[in-house]
Amino acid sequence: MRPIQMLVLGGLTFAAALPWEATADPLRDKATALFKPVPATVSQTQGRTLTEAQIALGKQLFFEPRLSRSHIISCNTCHNIGTGGADNVPTSVGHGWQKGPRNSPTVFNAVFNAAQFWDGRAEDLQAQAKGPIQASVEMNNTPERVEQTLASIPEYVAAFSAAFPKAEKPVSFDNMALAIEAFEATLTTPDSPFDRYLAGDDKALDAQQKEGLALFIDSGCSACHNGVNLGGQAYFPFGLVRKPTEDILPIGDKGRFAVTKTSSDAYVFRAAPLRNIALTAPYFHSGQVWELKEAVAIMGNSQLGRELKDKEVAAITAFLHGLSGRQPDVSYPILPASTASTPRPE
Repeated sequence: MRPIQMLVLGGLTFAAALPWEATADPLRDKATALFKPVPATVSQTQGRTLTEAQIALGKQLFFEPRLSRSHIISCNTCHNIGTGGADNVPTSVGHGWQKGPRNSPTVFNAVFNAAQFWDGRAEDLQAQAKGPIQASVEMNNTPERVEQTLASIPEYVAAFSAAFPKAEKPVSFDNMALAIEAFEATLTTPDSPFDRYLAGDDKALDAQQKEGLALFIDSGCSACHNGVNLGGQAYFPFGLVRKPTEDILPIGDKGRFAVTKTSSDAYVFRAAPLRNIALTAPYFHSGQVWELKEAVAIMGNSQLGRELKDKEVAAITAFLHGLSGRQPDVSYPILPASTASTPRPE
């Protein structure tokens, strides 16, 4: 077993394995200057130390459908742990069978993103957890009703008290979001073939994947997709060089413009994190592209202004398959029963 060292990156503290004894490799040198491996664990978020009690409570709440007004929809509904942390449909189905406006991003490794959602409107996972619960098209609930629901269940009252022992009011909407954030911070996918290659394992990527990595860097893909998550850190126009067709880039969804109201942010979106991208089709905020190789070709055309050759598309796609890491092994929790004072589903 390789030795472990503690690292701090962007306010996150995590454990990482020290690299293999690596041979000289110019491609790896390029890659390590642009990308970082996914940590095995995260112990802090935004300077807050995660406790076992908070993580355990957050796990229950992540799977808790009573956070929704209908008692049907949980966080896991749209960010399914078993399917890459997403729901693998173009847009998620929410309250009253409404369809949301955008494809659901994966929750895996989301703790490493600079902001959450396609338009970056939530600064961290705590803020993100509050959004879908209150959105009428998603869980259609209110903070007051959520607090009433959780406070009506003795097991949750005890769990919140254990997770937030210094809080004047342990059962709160804010603490609910903090607990969910703590659990989601554990949903990392380390030890991908790419991570092993970065750490010095020359055989972790095959020849085609290495060719794809070189193309990914040299063609300019890494200008937007870099860091731990190969994306998720900055915002860029979709259609930087050529606009995609309207089914892929719907006219009515202006992206970050809805957050900033700045004209230059029209059709600007957060660069999608590419970790586990092979597991999370369909692609783009519109969820209209099902094949990864097609998504690669579209990005080459729209963002780089290049008609990638079939061999180049195949190589980059092969490299992207090497970004799938070890998936979180999460058992479905047993949730406490409702009581006579628990609000009924609507």
